[in-house]
Amino acid sequence: MRFLSPAFAMLLLTTPAHAQCGGDFSAFVTALKPEIRAEGLTARQVDGFLAGVTQDARVLRADRAQSFFRKDFIEFSRLLVSQNRMQAGAANLAKYRAIFDRAEAEYGVSRGVLTAFWGLETDFGAFQGDYNTRDALVTLAHDCRRPELFRPQILAAARLFARGDFDIAGVGAWAGEIGQVQMLPIDIERNGVDGDGDGHVNLRSSPADALLSGARMLQSLGWRAGEPWLQEVIVPEGLDWSKTGLETQLSTADWSERGVRAREGSLARGLKASVVLPMGRKGPAFIAYPNFSVLFEWNQSFAYVTTAAYYATRLLGAPAYQPGTPDPLLSLEDMKALQRALAARGHDVGKVDGILGAMTRTAVQKEQMRLGLPADAWPTLELLRKL
Repeated sequence: MRFLSPAFAMLLLTTPAHAQCGGDFSAFVTALKPEIRAEGLTARQVDGFLAGVTQDARVLRADRAQSFFRKDFIEFSRLLVSQNRMQAGAANLAKYRAIFDRAEAEYGVSRGVLTAFWGLETDFGAFQGDYNTRDALVTLAHDCRRPELFRPQILAAARLFARGDFDIAGVGAWAGEIGQVQMLPIDIERNGVDGDGDGHVNLRSSPADALLSGARMLQSLGWRAGEPWLQEVIVPEGLDWSKTGLETQLSTADWSERGVRAREGSLARGLKASVVLPMGRKGPAFIAYPNFSVLFEWNQSFAYVTTAAYYATRLLGAPAYQPGTPDPLLSLEDMKALQRALAARGHDVGKVDGILGAMTRTAVQKEQMRLGLPADAWPTLELLRKL
């Protein structure tokens, strides 16, 4: 389900731009051997790591699809934050209380956030993916679309294999994420925690290892202990919509002066925050604190991150959001037409895929401002017609 983390971009600094890809798959695997050997593995370990490796066509199809992320926030969040997930989340919060106590004490990461990702990524470990992780990584590194992102993951997986923490027969997500909270090999290598004290980091079968590793990773990405991440708000009709969105941060005092108020309780004091409108000014409204942005290092999808953050607040007692009456999401073809129109006007919307991602939202808001429309970053047929 996950999009690849922006943290992957850092790998570009350490991976040769000319890294081999494409061509005969067997030759590609053979060429990998000296590179893996240079990581300190013995020849026998290299052969063991690559034994039986195969190209997985399913991985390539999954990499090019991801249609799940074309749903709007209300549909997406209602599908993912089901009553069953609410009940299972509450049960696991109670069952693993000691582990969550430790995660909060040692890494400062909220139990609500950890439980939300645990639930959304794998239904609390029940389904961790059905792609062979080693084969998925080698397949994606061989594919010439993004080899610089996946080749380092192969090397990290090989290093984990050498120390007994990677099973070449193990399965996970199509992009190589492993275990109950779906972490990539490099993230496991850097942030893996032996939470149950058995001498190994096993994110597949050990909730303690998985949850504490996830907490340590979020801390390393900049999670700020004791601070909120998302809160539902009520916004006035006369708000300057151009100030909404993650690109604008104001103090909570400034937002209060502009008429933004918490639906329950009060806004956190002394923090910068953004007002986010997942479906425009007529839909749900939230205030996003600095910790919210950290979650994009886990997943790039705006709808997914907002849903996970919202689910975390629900697990800790927040009510269901007020859906409002937003304009419907554009059809797939209309969204693609909009992206092409935005690109023609010089906006970088990334791939024309019909997905309302962060770059498309930013471009929509800029064009709404230019055209004198309410600049709430929600695309409408009116905007499409004007473009």
